[in-house]
Amino acid sequence: MQDVENTALSESDLSRSPSLHRDDYLRYGRQMILEGFGLPGQAGLQRSSVVVVGAGGLGCPALQYLAASGVGRIGIIDHDMVELSNLQRQILHNESTVGVYKAISAAQAIQKLNSKIQVDIITEALHSSNAIALLYPYNVILDCTDNAPTRYLLSDTAVSLGKPLVSGAAQKFEGQLSVYNFGDNGPCYRCIFPRPPAMETVGTCEETGVLGAVTGVIGTMQALETIRIITGLHDGKPTLLLYSALTVPFFRSVKLRSKKPSCIACGGDGVKNGTIEETDYVAFCGGVRPNWEQKGLSSGSPGARIRVQELKDMFESNTQITLIDVRPTIEFGICQLSGSKNVPLPQLLADPNSHISDDESGQVVIVCRLGNDSQIAADTFRESKPNIVVKDVIGGLRAWSREIDPLFPIY
Repeated sequence: MQDVENTALSESDLSRSPSLHRDDYLRYGRQMILEGFGLPGQAGLQRSSVVVVGAGGLGCPALQYLAASGVGRIGIIDHDMVELSNLQRQILHNESTVGVYKAISAAQAIQKLNSKIQVDIITEALHSSNAIALLYPYNVILDCTDNAPTRYLLSDTAVSLGKPLVSGAAQKFEGQLSVYNFGDNGPCYRCIFPRPPAMETVGTCEETGVLGAVTGVIGTMQALETIRIITGLHDGKPTLLLYSALTVPFFRSVKLRSKKPSCIACGGDGVKNGTIEETDYVAFCGGVRPNWEQKGLSSGSPGARIRVQELKDMFESNTQITLIDVRPTIEFGICQLSGSKNVPLPQLLADPNSHISDDESGQVVIVCRLGNDSQIAADTFRESKPNIVVKDVIGGLRAWSREIDPLFPIY
């Protein structure tokens, strides 16, 4: 059983004579009158410390409610900067903080909400050589990240430090939540997911999309779980909460197995600090994630690809071309080049012959969002129709917007 002083505050701590400022009784009164919470629970929050790794879609609502509830010390770890595309879901940031470190922007927001709390701002990237030192001072760790290497690093570090890890994830219309390394026999992340998923099966929010309110639901639930842990209201039973915005009921709870004795992290002797520092978590999860925008800009085989300026010249010279956009139909509906027809890549790969006739006149030009799917489609057409000239557009529609038409939408 983990050291309770490193997680929730002990019963003796909670039963001490609390010392709240007079204004705090009014500020926190609505939660202090709850059965099982009371003055000891509020005093416990005030003496507790929580670190949130990731001040994005999950971290923002979690930070907002942790600060509002009166958690005494909050650490924010995030080395990214605010971008315009973040504002749809990352609710602590705003237009005036675009270009500012997310950790700084989030800290400014929650300190406006509650000036009495202590906020630690950490703008360096979390990695295996600094994770122990950065996370050690806090009672509870929140994983509000969106990548597998950091998830495994946080889990191993939480095990090493004997602290609970409140983990959330959200993508598209769905999210999930669980507390790891907590309770008498609670599993760690590796117990449930001993191996990371294949890299090609895991997309980012930029690639797959996410409804902002979904991240709000999961991030808020992470704050709730943290408050339950600190105040002793959590039952310690390991569960995985699944959320879908498109189903009824919205929530489904799955009972998780207990800690695995064979787990390399929390089973047996458990993970050691040195083991964490020696582990290459990126390599363990399949290597560095490809930069798809950069890959889409590669020149490829000579004559196989054209630049957006060449496509523009074709339009202006009335060159006869068949322009095929292989993005999903929903993306084609957002914006498209005039004269293009939509054939989503899965449909094209399933039956390429039905989308180009054998007597096709002129050239066939393939376009997509970044210039990656178009290469796959073009190669498929060349194999099935070797007598037809097929080319694809380097950099896709993003390059078109950047180099040709700055009014063409980027999403």
